[in-house]
Amino acid sequence: MKCLYEKDLRPMKYIILTSTKHDETVREIARYLDVPDAKLRRTMIRRFDMSLLENLQARWEMGRQHADSNDRVAKELGCELFTRFVPLMDAEVMQNIYEDTKAMLNDRPFDEALARGKTRVREAIFS
Repeated sequence: MKCLYEKDLRPMKYIILTSTKHDETVREIARYLDVPDAKLRRTMIRRFDMSLLENLQARWEMGRQHADSNDRVAKELGCELFTRFVPLMDAEVMQNIYEDTKAMLNDRPFDEALARGKTRVREAIFS
């Protein structure tokens, strides 16, 4: 007999993420990151615990309202959004991406620097 802490929770996590409200949230996050829904869902199942998944919609909404409100580059990259509210990546990695993106602004247009930063964010999330 398996103890509860040994049980594979992936099917239960999948059920949570495909419920109506959670599915909408996953789709919004996937659009924000410009990645396929299924790929994001797989990553969330692997990385998040049940409690975080249950509260995903509220965390996403709060993050969208309150994260990185004073810094356009940080807001566009999702610095606090993807490290604190919906923790898909490590804060130190995000800080490096943010600093590199800010440095790129010295010799590149804003849109180009931001596109490169977002690409690195996606790579870090799915690595």
